[in-house]
Parts: sequence; C-alpha cells; structure tokens
Amino acid sequence: MAKYSRLMVGYFTFMAIILVSSCQYDDGHATFYGDSAGGGTKEGACGYNDYGLATTALSTALFQNGATCGACYELYCTNSQFCKKGLIQVTATNFCPPSTGSAAWCNSPLKHFDLTQPMFVKIAEYRAGIVPVKFRRINCSKSGGIRFQISNANSNWILVLVHNVGGVGTISGVKIRGTNGNWVQMSRNWGVNYQTFGNWAGQSMSFQVTATDGRFIEADYVVPSTWQIGQSFEGKKNF
Repeated sequence: MAKYSRLMVGYFTFMAIILVSSCQYDDGHATFYGDSAGGGTKEGACGYNDYGLATTALSTALFQNGATCGACYELYCTNSQFCKKGLIQVTATNFCPPSTGSAAWCNSPLKHFDLTQPMFVKIAEYRAGIVPVKFRRINCSKSGGIRFQISNANSNWILVLVHNVGGVGTISGVKIRGTNGNWVQMSRNWGVNYQTFGNWAGQSMSFQVTATDGRFIEADYVVPSTWQIGQSFEGKKNF
C-alpha cells in the first residue's frame, strides 16, 4: 500500500508539471511601469525585495489575492504594428490595482501584465504603451535552493518571506519547526510572507514548503539559532 501511494503521488506530481508546462496560450494585454533601468519595480505586493528585471505585476483576475505570487509566465506580443519578434519569461512579483477611466486595464476580468520597462521593450516598441499578448503559465527555473528571509519578529511572533521557489513557483503551505520542537503550520500574512506566533529567538529553524502542485520540500535547520531580522538563508533543495 505504501509503495502504491508513493507511485500515485509521483504520477500526479508528474502530471501537474506537464499541465503547467504544456498549457495553451491565453489572450491578454501588457503595459509597463518604472523607468528604463527597472526603478520602482523591485518591491511590490508579493513582498520580494529584488527579483531582478524579469518580473511583472498582475491584474486582479491573475493575481488572485496573492495566490499567484512567484508564478512564472511566458508571453509574446501579437496583433500590433509595434510588436517585436520573440518572447519573454517573467515572474509575478506585484499587483496591478484596479482603476477608473480609459486606462483601467487591470480591472477584473481583464488578464493584464504590467511589465518592467526593460521587459516590455523586448516584445514591443516603447511608444506602443499597451499591446495585446499571448501568455501561458510555465514552470519556474530558479538558481539555488528555496530562500527564507526573516522579515520581522518579536517575542510573540515571527514573519518569514519564502522566495526563490522553482517548479510551479507558487506555495500552498509552509510549516516551521524550532530546535527540538514540533511542526507548526504557518499562515500567509501577505504576499509570500508567512507568520506564526511564539518566541523563536535563539532557536534554529526548519521549514516544510508545499507547492500548489502538491510537492513539498523540507529544509532542515536552514536558519541558525543566531538569526537576525532581515537575514536571508538558502536551503539545499528546490522544486
């Protein structure tokens, strides 16, 4: 029975990977924000500090209240005189909020990508402003292991940013365990910041990260007992 269960888990994991990487292109639009060097785009609603230039803010329909933070997309410009050849791959790191007027591109149910300027000009001319695109979810390829940053903490609470997640890129759950303690389920505070209560000072910490495709990784004692707020620690594994 145990062997059968492992086989079934492996099968469904494999199928989830295939579905993400082979899904059909959908229709949407893209704009850009920030300056030519990516200024003003390195922080956002997902909590990442700096994910580079290959990032995007998502409209309400795609952002799903932060559930798609860390998701990776492939897109290209289509049906516009301003399109350039080629496609780009970006990671979701921010939210494009709804608005009013003629530029309400991020309102539901529109599927919209607000790219960094350097990424936008890879697929379209700057003067276009907005272009129709074809897009699809893809698996994320990240260098190194999953990272855990101590965003904030006090004697009763801790907040941890979980990032650099490969595979499907999105997280369904995080657990934490202190020195000689039991696993404790964390809750999502905002973006990819996960919280739990208790005094974690002076403890080494391990984490279990479960991706939205059901796979999980355990990072044992990845955070040393000497941790400080703001420090980031890299695990040995990734999806």
